[in-house]
Amino acid sequence: MKLLTINTHSWMEENPREKLKILAQAILKEQYDIICLQEVNQLMASAPAKALFNYCQAPGTPAVHEDNYALELVRLLSEHGQPYYWSWAYNHIGYGRFQEGVAILSKCPLQSETILVSETDDERDYHTRRVLLARTKSGSSFAVASVHLSWWNKGFEEEWDKLERALSALECPLLLMGDFNNPTDQAGYRLILNSRLHLRDSHKTAEAVYGLATIQKEIDGWQGNQEALKVDHVFLSREWRIQKSEVVFDGTKYPYISDHCGLACEAYLDEADQGK
Repeated sequence: MKLLTINTHSWMEENPREKLKILAQAILKEQYDIICLQEVNQLMASAPAKALFNYCQAPGTPAVHEDNYALELVRLLSEHGQPYYWSWAYNHIGYGRFQEGVAILSKCPLQSETILVSETDDERDYHTRRVLLARTKSGSSFAVASVHLSWWNKGFEEEWDKLERALSALECPLLLMGDFNNPTDQAGYRLILNSRLHLRDSHKTAEAVYGLATIQKEIDGWQGNQEALKVDHVFLSREWRIQKSEVVFDGTKYPYISDHCGLACEAYLDEADQGK
């Protein structure tokens, strides 16, 4: 399977529609099976969508609007002959005018739900965080989560505890993809790898690894940062065998389309490990 995760920064980017087209073109070329997106926005004041393409609604999610970034991406892909099923989860109001959330796109149907992981559940508070969890299959069944968590000592520890407990109840292989706001080898990252979920980092365990960082400088949420850091991760349960992990949309493998680079991964389920 081919996997992709990227914090899109969506409508906050300069020339966002041109960058949306670049993302769509890359997806069409690479034929990703599962795509996790973060900072998937729609204007609070825009109209609800009249037609939703292969939308798999998670219970409790508010109406999808015409300008929802994921919806527009799915439309573009469908126009070029590649349909995707998709879900969206709403987190909070962003920049005073957007409903901001996370999304999953899949070539196979999704059975989706949201997990409130933050202490607060107030759309006006940017600390409000939901993880989008979907069950799907490509031969074997598995679960995938699109994640956008808080920073260390700013809510991450509590959010991870709630998420870990929820995911521990699953009895299937797991993909955990997104913007964790916790750099490789630092405290929050170590908390993830030391959890009872027995996760592995694609960028540490793949047979082939390309690229190092997914943020290169000071960006929203990382004011004052002067380091190249990898805060976007693909974590996989032990049933997966990881062939390649690659930083993309980094100016080398596709142009920059966001203040984050993307992370692509190729992996397959090892049937011998399932059920252990």
